[in-house]
Amino acid sequence: MLRIVFLFVVIINAIMHLRGLLRSFNISESHHLLQAILKMSGFLWFLVFILFIIVLLLFLLKQNYWWITAALAIILSLILMIHNWSNAELGRRIIVGIIILNLIIIFPVISACASTLPSSFPNRYKSEVQDRLEPLDNIPILNETDIRHLPEPVKKYLNYTGAIGKPKVINFRLEANGKMKRNEGSGWLDVTAEQYNFYNDYARFFYIKSSLYGIPFDGLHKYVGNKATMQIKIASLITVVDAKGKEMDQSDTVTFFNDMCVFAPATLIDKNIQWEQVDSLTVNAKFTNQDIEINATLYFNEKGEMVNFVTDYRYLSEDGDKYKKYKWSTPVRNYKDFNGRKIPTYGEAIWHTPDGDFTYFKLDLKDIKYNVEKYYGVNA
Repeated sequence: MLRIVFLFVVIINAIMHLRGLLRSFNISESHHLLQAILKMSGFLWFLVFILFIIVLLLFLLKQNYWWITAALAIILSLILMIHNWSNAELGRRIIVGIIILNLIIIFPVISACASTLPSSFPNRYKSEVQDRLEPLDNIPILNETDIRHLPEPVKKYLNYTGAIGKPKVINFRLEANGKMKRNEGSGWLDVTAEQYNFYNDYARFFYIKSSLYGIPFDGLHKYVGNKATMQIKIASLITVVDAKGKEMDQSDTVTFFNDMCVFAPATLIDKNIQWEQVDSLTVNAKFTNQDIEINATLYFNEKGEMVNFVTDYRYLSEDGDKYKKYKWSTPVRNYKDFNGRKIPTYGEAIWHTPDGDFTYFKLDLKDIKYNVEKYYGVNA
């Protein structure tokens, strides 16, 4: 929706500049246009019109640096408005209208510019991921010997997902669409996300984009070693969430283990996991990362699919400042094949509070790649 509004404003602005050209020189027939353009002022009107058309095309083609052309068009447009402020023939309504349209466009231009800075979330995300990507040669194959210590439901799960007989998982990269709620009373926000997880040296990088009331925001969630941070910015400029601390560290340790169970079953042979079988379809797991220890219960169905992950070790926080601990679960379903590995493509994240269940996130997996050696880039 926000893209459509922006495109509409750019089109109207381009038309207004063309109208300003015609009005300024009292042109009513197209064959008079060339004569007017030969004059410097007429040329600038026409140039700005062309620049906004170029902005339109670059934006539609998802070229990251469309904002440079837009910034030039706005600067030239403002020069024209100042020069023609007292032009009675042109009319103040056109001038004021163009100024308003430029002010509307300038906010996404500033936001797009900010997103190219080294300190922006996309560039920090890229830098963190690239620092950990490396050539992966001779990755060992996961075999039956590797899983012999696991409980039977987990063994069956690894066989069902196709992990056996394939290379062990060193890392993965996923793309997803989803819906998110800020709190129980808010509506759903559409989000896009991508993520890289690393298992030789524990790390998780999660980048998310969305908009609220037409204003874009993005977030970067980092988990390195056993330390976590979560930051959210409006329009790539204003930080509204900056979460960190022991509660965040423990919560992200849960999330990291959850990702292992859902997206990378082959990693469940990790020596930092202790297992206890409850029954033929249920197991308890203790995952330890340095000084942080968390517990979870995994539920499976008769086919061998994991269908839910439940824990009491995660904290709820709306602002990254105040934390409350509630039971947390992630039911999953719709297993599909990704290059021979079956992975659930739909999942929810649910808080089980004293007032009832609160589903705050729904995820639809678009793609997942294992043992990647290159950076694929943040979604446009």
